Amino acid sequence: MKDPRFAEHLAVYVDVVRAGSFSAASRRRAVTPSAVVRQIDALEQDLGVPLLVRSTRALSLTDAGRHLFDRAQRLLDDLTDTHAEVAAFDSAVTGTLRIACFPTFGKRYVIPVLASLAQQHPSLHVELDLTERLADPVAERLDLVVRMGDLADSSLIATKLAPLDRVLVASLGYIDQYGEPEDEGALRHHRLLDKLHGNDLL
Repeated sequence: MKDPRFAEHLAVYVDVVRAGSFSAASRRRAVTPSAVVRQIDALEQDLGVPLLVRSTRALSLTDAGRHLFDRAQRLLDDLTDTHAEVAAFDSAVTGTLRIACFPTFGKRYVIPVLASLAQQHPSLHVELDLTERLADPVAERLDLVVRMGDLADSSLIATKLAPLDRVLVASLGYIDQYGEPEDEGALRHHRLLDKLHGNDLL
């Protein structure tokens, strides 16, 4: 290990792979994409092997990059757990709380709560990912994921926050042109505009 910032670059590399792009990782770290690219370049130069295959569409891992990612995840997770365990001796709430939720929900409900949370626990760092993609809480080490709809993974612990009501609406112009559906089955023959999120609903 020639670069003294190897551990820092390693953490950035794991963020890039988990996020799927330099820009997504830069938003998570609140830095510019070019700063993230420089750290990955430094890591590859230090190791002497390419880790990522870069294209205009996506990033893919080389064999060395996949091996490093698998090892680095465990190492960084162990460091995070060790830090939290030792910091807990002073009974203060510390560490990083990672949350992912839809932008609309996060802006309306989560962000207002974070201010009071920061006042109560100044040593607690919160990472809020306002995203519409289906974040994987296990792979991305997320502590809390707020989603709408049925829980596909039964190994996760879920708590119902509120009921979810969906309303079907149509303009008067549409009804005049296509008619009003008499029952749910008739909707198959109508022109529907929906916002889909896989198993999630919004």
